Amino acid sequence: MEKHLEVQTVEQAANIFGDFDQNMKLLEDRYNVRVIHRGTQLKITGGDEDAEKARRALARLIAVTAGGEQITEQTVRYVMSLVDDGEEDKLRLLGKDCVAITAKGKPIKPKTLGQRTYVEAIRNNVITFGIGPAGTGKTYLAVAMAVTALKNKEVGRLIITRPAVEAGEKLGFLPGDLQNKVDPYLRPLHDALYDMLGVETYQKYVERGVIEVAPLAYMRGRTLDDAYIILDEAQNTTREQMKMFLTRIGFGSRAIVTGDITQIDLPEGKKSGLKEVMRVLKSIGGIVFCMLTEKDVVRHPLVQEIVKAYEKDEQKRAVKRERRP
Repeated sequence: MEKHLEVQTVEQAANIFGDFDQNMKLLEDRYNVRVIHRGTQLKITGGDEDAEKARRALARLIAVTAGGEQITEQTVRYVMSLVDDGEEDKLRLLGKDCVAITAKGKPIKPKTLGQRTYVEAIRNNVITFGIGPAGTGKTYLAVAMAVTALKNKEVGRLIITRPAVEAGEKLGFLPGDLQNKVDPYLRPLHDALYDMLGVETYQKYVERGVIEVAPLAYMRGRTLDDAYIILDEAQNTTREQMKMFLTRIGFGSRAIVTGDITQIDLPEGKKSGLKEVMRVLKSIGGIVFCMLTEKDVVRHPLVQEIVKAYEKDEQKRAVKRERRP
């Protein structure tokens, strides 16, 4: 069976096919089809069902590239996963929502439907929990939203915190001042802020107290008004720490809590505050729990496979635990 499609320009076709046709090889292998292009004309040959799926995937990729987006291997894999689930039409919701502009002028947009839901949740709620595996953009998008709010003068300051579990919160044993002590734990957040603001602007904000980076232990006793507050790696908080953090939020403030409940580093016997809060606050208005999955991973494709493998293993272990007398 043959299917035919057309792109507007030869450059768009080159974008879809990728360097050395690497993007198209993914699609051909997935659906056991052959795709060739001559100028702006694309032809798909293969079995009826496979050729139709490949056509649907290519049609979405054409729409994406027509919007000026760069097609990557991750884009192709994500589009194919949506086609397999019959949800490729939802891709129209992506691409139009620019969250922030980096210091180098690059637009930051949600790359998956799960990420778009996460961004919308942050916009519309006072407290948003972004929960999901590594590589789903939880932290990066949280920082992007917070920086945008800061630039738009929606809030007066940005406060970023994280539990320093590896050092047992006893930061006095580390050399240097407070900033030096917490830097190793907050490096991913620093990197995101450098991207959004540039190093010089970021440092100016820190010097003026507009951006504050502090360990979770230093939040106690404070009331945080007119601020965007991010708690990262929240799976490593205790029940008491989570309650303490959430009760710091003052008037005109918003909070984003990010974490991965599959990567808890607390000592054995300690319950994760993130797991507990999902149960305790699930029915309170103004608080939303946004669950990201392996489909929202935007790192190397192997990361998705690693996440899936660990999820399957955890399910098997849970079944074994239930069967024990």
